Amino acid sequence: MTVATILKNKGADVVSAPTGTSVAAIARLLAEHRIGAVPVVDARGRLKGIVSERDVVRAVARTGAGVLEAPVDEVMTRKVVVCTPDDTNHAIMELMTDNRIRHLPVVVDDKLVGLISIGDVVKQRIAEVEFEAAAMKRYIAG
Repeated sequence: MTVATILKNKGADVVSAPTGTSVAAIARLLAEHRIGAVPVVDARGRLKGIVSERDVVRAVARTGAGVLEAPVDEVMTRKVVVCTPDDTNHAIMELMTDNRIRHLPVVVDDKLVGLISIGDVVKQRIAEVEFEAAAMKRYIAG
């Protein structure tokens, strides 16, 4: 299975924010959409960074509540680990584990086309295992 399959099953809609958005606005997006990370994009839809709940909490702990008025550019992760629709489920599981990340932007030609979470990956893997088990049962019974 590939990232394209995961996006097909979950949908490719992504909650993102433009550079310059305040940290407070990012926190509202995270809470409102019940998500763990927001990709930050420029006017052309190119990925410039990603900000997670952890990034917000660490920024507040480090500098105080005043950081909520700062632009997200000051707290986001700029060196973003990304994948493509052609990457396999196995490859992205390794990528997420090795980099200790839970959200992976999907990029094509420098443009953000989706976002997958570790939950999406696990859900897809469970579906694969269940399909394989059912096929094995049919094979044995047939």
